[in-house]
Amino acid sequence: MVLVHGLYHRPEHFAVVAERLRTAEAEVVVPELHRGSLSADTAAVQAAVDSLQEPPIVLGHSYGGSVITGVRGAGHLVYLAAFVPDAGESAAGLGGASPRLQNAIVPGPDGSTSLHPDRAADVLYGDCPEPLAAWAVGLLRAQGPGCGRGVPERHSWKHTPSTYVVCGQDHAIDPGLQRKMASRCIDVREWRTGHSPFAGQPDLVVELLRELLGTTSRR
Repeated sequence: MVLVHGLYHRPEHFAVVAERLRTAEAEVVVPELHRGSLSADTAAVQAAVDSLQEPPIVLGHSYGGSVITGVRGAGHLVYLAAFVPDAGESAAGLGGASPRLQNAIVPGPDGSTSLHPDRAADVLYGDCPEPLAAWAVGLLRAQGPGCGRGVPERHSWKHTPSTYVVCGQDHAIDPGLQRKMASRCIDVREWRTGHSPFAGQPDLVVELLRELLGTTSRR
């Protein structure tokens, strides 16, 4: 399976989830984004999908939903508090960051942005214990401009089985917006978590992916 992080994040944010899945003998790839554009990020994830022998489960978190929407060859798509763009739509155009997340963004002199550490902890990891939130915030990196305004060239959710996970206590992407986007998927779950359950409640993510892996294998 392929795990796709969101803006400001790194593959290391999925370390616990990936380790537990690998312990269960699942093949897991976690590509690095931050390639400079949505199309470049999508190409990086496409390469990860193509490296696997069977059509994989592909999970996208937040902005990662826009990335996985453009990928070919997935066996199942999972949108985790993620954007599900249709033709001509971008993450920013769908509603983008909540006011609280926007308030955490710090512009850089080169057009990049980063997140204020204290505000990021509250918005992204507010349901995590303080040491865990501090670990996750410490991994965050600066983000180049423009990715959130990228428009996918194809829309895989229209012809690939898909599951949407609404994070009902999310402070970064409004849960109401998530529920609207979830209507584009064939299966919808709702968890009482914040924006980043892979950090705060990794067992939920692992259990869902193992469930879907069994379903995909039978199919």
